[in-house]
Amino acid sequence: MIARLLYRNKVQGVLKYVLGKPESTILGFHNTYSDTDTNLKVFEQVLVFLGFRHASEKRYVHATLNLPRGEYLDNDTFLALAKAYMEYMGYGEQPFIVVRHHDTEHEHVHIVSSTIREDCSQINLSFDYRRSMTAQKYLEKEFGLSPSPNKRTVRELPKLETPQFNPQESNGVRYYMQDILNNTLQKHKVRSFDELGKLLEKYHIQLKVVERSGRVGLAYGIATKEGYRSRFIGGYTVHPQFSGPKLQQVFERNKESALLPMVKKRLEKQVQTTYKLFRTLRPVHLPDVLDSHQKLDCRLNYNDQGQVVDFTIHDKTGYVLRSDEIGRGLGIQENPELFQTEHTQMYMDSRQLELEFQRCLREAFQKTYRDLRYKPLFSEHILKTPLDVLVREMMKSERFLFLKKHLHTDNRTLWKVITSHYYPFSEKLYTSAMNKEKQELQKKADLIQRARDRLFTSTLDQREVLGALVQSLGVRYNEGTLTYANSKLHQVPVDLGSYLLQTSVNPYVPPGFARENEKLLEGLLHGKSAKEIKPGPTALFLPMVFPKLYNAMVPTFRERYDTLALKAYHRYAERMQAPFEKSPRDYIAFFNARGFYFEEQGGKLWVGSLYSKYKVTVALSTKMQDYLLSSPELPSVMARQPVSLNHIIAKGQDNLKSLWMGHLMECGLYKQAAYSYVLDRITPNLPLELVEHHMANGFKEALVTVANERERLAQANTLRAGWNALETLMGPTTSQEEEAYNGFKDELTDYSKYKENWFLESWGGLNFGP
Repeated sequence: MIARLLYRNKVQGVLKYVLGKPESTILGFHNTYSDTDTNLKVFEQVLVFLGFRHASEKRYVHATLNLPRGEYLDNDTFLALAKAYMEYMGYGEQPFIVVRHHDTEHEHVHIVSSTIREDCSQINLSFDYRRSMTAQKYLEKEFGLSPSPNKRTVRELPKLETPQFNPQESNGVRYYMQDILNNTLQKHKVRSFDELGKLLEKYHIQLKVVERSGRVGLAYGIATKEGYRSRFIGGYTVHPQFSGPKLQQVFERNKESALLPMVKKRLEKQVQTTYKLFRTLRPVHLPDVLDSHQKLDCRLNYNDQGQVVDFTIHDKTGYVLRSDEIGRGLGIQENPELFQTEHTQMYMDSRQLELEFQRCLREAFQKTYRDLRYKPLFSEHILKTPLDVLVREMMKSERFLFLKKHLHTDNRTLWKVITSHYYPFSEKLYTSAMNKEKQELQKKADLIQRARDRLFTSTLDQREVLGALVQSLGVRYNEGTLTYANSKLHQVPVDLGSYLLQTSVNPYVPPGFARENEKLLEGLLHGKSAKEIKPGPTALFLPMVFPKLYNAMVPTFRERYDTLALKAYHRYAERMQAPFEKSPRDYIAFFNARGFYFEEQGGKLWVGSLYSKYKVTVALSTKMQDYLLSSPELPSVMARQPVSLNHIIAKGQDNLKSLWMGHLMECGLYKQAAYSYVLDRITPNLPLELVEHHMANGFKEALVTVANERERLAQANTLRAGWNALETLMGPTTSQEEEAYNGFKDELTDYSKYKENWFLESWGGLNFGP
């Protein structure tokens, strides 16, 4: 199902269109004196009366619900679907009409209502597209419909030789033109009528531009190879937005956009970089080269004799630019030494090729480093990684395969070229990594000394707190020297006392937590704002990873930290649960399920959590404030908050471990979350809808896998324990004990019945030594 929302400032034209089609059926009304038999004239007067009570341009809503082709619902079910959709969109108390049309191949209904309430207030239209997508996803499951696409994408136009419309149908040509023009203007930032005409050629649409008295008139026509020609239709007749004056306004906006100069500069640099790689370049190979090397959509321009004369770039921003518009000297005819050839060959000794190989090597070093389970320092990884490992990794990259394709050389020569670039570059990269690691270690040492004096209270376990601070930054302290936790390559002298209590449970902190912790401590010491610190959602879980450190923090700093972490996680959680929210009620209920609550202070809504050491709250954004406060259900939803929170507390889930498990699930780390559930019986603090989504998305399979692994491990441990117990009961074995019966022995092979070992004695005289 696909739902669409349109807003209007007048309703008469919408009702005339919805009710005027011959193939239409009124399914029902809502919030009128009769749900099945309402006077249409009276209904129109009610909507007009409501709309005139507000000055908004969005006084009326026109919604359509479209079923996939081939699916069908009876009238009663379709009416129930429409009412449920309007309820989720906030129109449950508004009058509206539901009309079913049968003029297309897919079944659909039209819903017309007013956004103005009886008290002259307007329904809050914030996040309407997001809520519409969520409502349609939910209703698809409820009514057994096929799921719609997850993302709103620009639909690719069909590249067919003939237009897809029936010339016999009335308005068929006009609707086809509307569809093509709408998609073309969305996909491209058109700047002139000539450019628009070229983009419409492949869809067989022709443009006729006429200037009269300073005004530009525009008409559209169709001509196909099969000989079909339509009459030219005025632009305003096709659609008011496709008339000449309206399109001129669009062209001027695209020309004056501040984005255009930046696009030209970027494209000029990309094209020049590609030119520097090649000694010769065949013109017909240019689109493939630019696509492989720079990810640019290049189209060639031909003259009447079929020769390539220029190229055009269709940029990802929507601009379509010729070579002379991008920059001087980039055209094919302006570079005869490069393009007048039948072969495409790279420079073997060019500076640009050297840079490309260095980039391939750097990416290979980084990729192999990311794949390591236990990571040393990056500089150590550079020293230990052999060239053949890097080459195997480089062979997987599109950049290296592009270079290999156009170098036209054998593997032996290519290996020599890579080797010639590898040794100087690896040494340079190693030196750069060494210097960066030294600077980072010195920064950590300075941070530890400043934080020791300002961030933490003086307690009896000061040495243990200081030890936790050292470990939380991913470093190690020993006898006046600070080193990285995973390496002793770099050392920084620092005086932290003769002895620190450093736990050995987690000597190596994951790099992500160490970086987040360092960023937050540095920001707290310098009094930076949340915008300057940019904390991530994992900041909320730092007290779970470093409990001693954050419990010993000075109250003013801890309260500031709780505020920053709460704000960062709240912003993250809003994005994660947005696709599942159908109403303000869901927004609050979903946060309650996570362990967060809302309260009203000074006419504004603030959010707090069960996980903060101090009671801190964060104000919601202005748009979200207005959206939630506009809901008539807000008081009842706020009153039900204690029930959800007390349920979390009663189950013992008011801790960061339960919230962390939900975070792992939202990040797609299902196996890690499954281990937490199977081994520690930790349940996630997530709304039920999100849990069901993750169960269907792979979490259920991860639970089964981990449970089976756990069961196999338990069985192996049981067998091992039984064997050890049996050995203990039997006691030590000696050579004098009677051997158990062996059915494989017979009279010829059972030599134990002889008292003398004559078999071995007969071989005693032989020497098997050297």
